[in-house]
Amino acid sequence: MSRLDKRLLMYDLIIIGAGTAGIAAYQQAVKSTQNLLIINDGPWDTTCARVGCMPSKVLISTANRMHDIQHADRVGLQVESKIDRSQVMQHVQKLRDRFTHSTLKTVESWPESHKIQGRARFVDSKTVEVNGQHYQAKSFILAVGSTPSFDPAWKNELGDRLITSDQIFELNALPKSLAVIGSGVIAIELAQAMQRLGVNTTVFARSRKVGVLTSPKLQQLAQTEISTELEIKFEVLPTEVKYINNQVELRFTENGQPKTLNVDYLLVATGRSSLLNTLKLENIDTSFTDLKHLPVDSETKQLADYPIFIIGDAYTDTPLQHEAAHEGKVSVKNALNFPTIESCKTLTPLGIVFSSPEMAMVGQNFKQLQSAPINFVIGEVSYVKQGRALVLGKNHGAIEVYVDKSSRKLLGAELLTDSTEHLAHLLAWMIAEQLTVDEILEKPFYHPTLEEGLRTALKHARRQLDTIPKLRNS
Repeated sequence: MSRLDKRLLMYDLIIIGAGTAGIAAYQQAVKSTQNLLIINDGPWDTTCARVGCMPSKVLISTANRMHDIQHADRVGLQVESKIDRSQVMQHVQKLRDRFTHSTLKTVESWPESHKIQGRARFVDSKTVEVNGQHYQAKSFILAVGSTPSFDPAWKNELGDRLITSDQIFELNALPKSLAVIGSGVIAIELAQAMQRLGVNTTVFARSRKVGVLTSPKLQQLAQTEISTELEIKFEVLPTEVKYINNQVELRFTENGQPKTLNVDYLLVATGRSSLLNTLKLENIDTSFTDLKHLPVDSETKQLADYPIFIIGDAYTDTPLQHEAAHEGKVSVKNALNFPTIESCKTLTPLGIVFSSPEMAMVGQNFKQLQSAPINFVIGEVSYVKQGRALVLGKNHGAIEVYVDKSSRKLLGAELLTDSTEHLAHLLAWMIAEQLTVDEILEKPFYHPTLEEGLRTALKHARRQLDTIPKLRNS
């Protein structure tokens, strides 16, 4: 390091990345210090607003409205409809731009002296280089986010006919046909929406799983429900792709037979890769070359023993907007008060899939409880005959709640119903308050509502708990 570099201003904090986590971190940090920087490579908005949560929900909302119109007979209506879909993508883009503009407006209000546009690379544990200049800090928060994964060879062959969730919302019009690789959250949400919007959609899934549910019963039910309107080729992946006559030709083997499928676009939704590889972390420690096994504390998000904290979807198993924002705030406290640090993981786990039926996992899921192992009972309810669900014409799916046998506290739940996003929040708050099944059942459940189904599941759990003393005395 040169003599000039040694005289660099030592910032209290440098934040790298201006997505959800980075923005939350900056807004929290600036309350305590003006001696900070935020460095960003790329757009100064969030994945959620630009290519994630928000545009996808606009697309899904439009798709579901079209689906409800076409299936109005479920509520006693006969409808002759002619639906013009020509403005769907423009509607998605208009609202997307509104959401991103709001974020950008916030960033524009920050002092220019706090912001640097460019790619940061570590020189050592206290120094980063950006645009040829060195900057030093007592602590760092790394919120660089992630990018969709895809096969580069496929991209070279297909060009702009291979798209990810970063490009799908840029389409000028709905395609006639689409193939989707993947059956996780992003894949299922977008595939089902496209199918409902009249796009002939085919999903290729590596395994026999859709979404996130870990309960064997609910996972099987989810596969059945979603497969009724969406073609999913379970345990089948394309072996070759070709660009032919302005289309994508996919070659695959199904039931022992070679087959081909031609579509307008191939959407690859098989996960995201961290952008930590852009930071040259090996200059901090030579052992940091293996990004998948970095020594990051799962609770505090601290990197080894350094005053460096990795937050958001740069390094996580739960790439969720609300958790990224929370980690941004807590990590600032850790960074500015180092070496005194506390856990970032204080929120009740809550994950929602905006499919139809919606899926959600709250608290500890089935797989986690079985692996622990924890002694628990499962309270179940089917929504096939649930009163309010029948009234809405959306009587499908089921819910499982998991209750501790000893304490009788609600530990978690998995859901597959209409309006799961609302039911899941109620359950998350109940778990956060450490309520027992008895205390929850003392709360009001209005009639007729979907929430009454929760009461049915909780009562089922309580009946099982009430038999336990009798069994022990027999």
